[in-house]
Amino acid sequence: MQTKIAIATEDGVTVSAHFGRAPNFEVLTIEDGQIIARERRAKTFHPAGQPHEHHDHTGHDAHASGMVGVVRDCAAIVAGGMGKPAFASIQAANLTPILTDLRDIEQVARAYASGTLVNRAERVH
Repeated sequence: MQTKIAIATEDGVTVSAHFGRAPNFEVLTIEDGQIIARERRAKTFHPAGQPHEHHDHTGHDAHASGMVGVVRDCAAIVAGGMGKPAFASIQAANLTPILTDLRDIEQVARAYASGTLVNRAERVH
């Protein structure tokens, strides 16, 4: 069975430490534990070269909702950390937010495929 995961990234190699600061998603299609396709998608509402704006961590975040739209065909979104509004927006889109200590995208894909990717919920802020 094929599944797609979106990984927040600045460089296409490492997982971004913060969902909101990453300008791209590396979208991996995984089948039988192997990456069979890979593509980079620019995050909507993330102008190139613009710093991440601070946002209200208490409610719905339209900015985060917009960033999720480009990866609605994925099962999960992976990042090193994210704010509560982004976390809630991902869940509202029926995607699974996963926060990880791992930084290598290939390692994340292997762990996800094997069911061993640890979700660090304490990284929501």
